[in-house]
Amino acid sequence: MNDAFPITIYHNPDCGTSRTALALIEAAGHAPTIIDYRQAGWTRPLLDQLCAAMGLGPRALLRENGTPAASLGLIDPATHDEALLAAMLAHPILVNRPIVVTPKGTRLCRPADVVLTLLDSPPADMAAP
Repeated sequence: MNDAFPITIYHNPDCGTSRTALALIEAAGHAPTIIDYRQAGWTRPLLDQLCAAMGLGPRALLRENGTPAASLGLIDPATHDEALLAAMLAHPILVNRPIVVTPKGTRLCRPADVVLTLLDSPPADMAAP
């Protein structure tokens, strides 16, 4: 376990991509801080911080499938960022996942193997012989 390389994953255990990203992190020898954002929810400062760190606006984080995004009128490209952020605060599931934060950066890890770019070393079974 590498405590000198802190990792946080904003995780949805019902999501296969999120579970795969978490498994890759753990296979690389890390015990990340796991935040089930559906239960913990979001704060505006945290969403702002994550968006800034990723260089993305809230629209890029909006999850449409399996969420109330369409029924809330959020799919319309004219929907302002403020409305998107307010909806994400009220309905945490609207934020796509997993978001992973490490000393190497912050990324929305879709597909899951994007997480490999954020690790200090690959999982043991992926290391070169």
